[in-house]
Amino acid sequence: MKSRIFSLLFSAALMSASLLPQMAHAASVSFVEPADGAVVSSPFTVKFAVSGMEVKPAGDMTPNTGHHHLLINEDSIPAGQSIPIDDKHLHFGKGQTETSVTLPPGQYKLTMQFANGAHQSYGPELSKTINVTVK
Repeated sequence: MKSRIFSLLFSAALMSASLLPQMAHAASVSFVEPADGAVVSSPFTVKFAVSGMEVKPAGDMTPNTGHHHLLINEDSIPAGQSIPIDDKHLHFGKGQTETSVTLPPGQYKLTMQFANGAHQSYGPELSKTINVTVK
């Protein structure tokens, strides 16, 4: 009987572990607005979305959670690296899912980067880049 219980528990644990990589790959981020290629007037609204993970404020290190960062004319941050704090890396550590952005006229690459509670990037897999023109 003990052998059977152990076998069932081991099988369940093995199956759960094998699903973890699939669950991680199922997570994604997206821009609700603006659309890629949009022409906007400043200030403009940026809305973020995430699926397969949950938005939590900075400092919360619950697995499969994090918060958004908006990178202006910057590439995604490699997994595990901390996201810098400067005017090109905007942090939304209160768990915000939208913001108002003010930029001078021009063309911009906006990259949304999802990161954990310690501002460590989840990597390019949890980033999304769009281009906008501010008129």
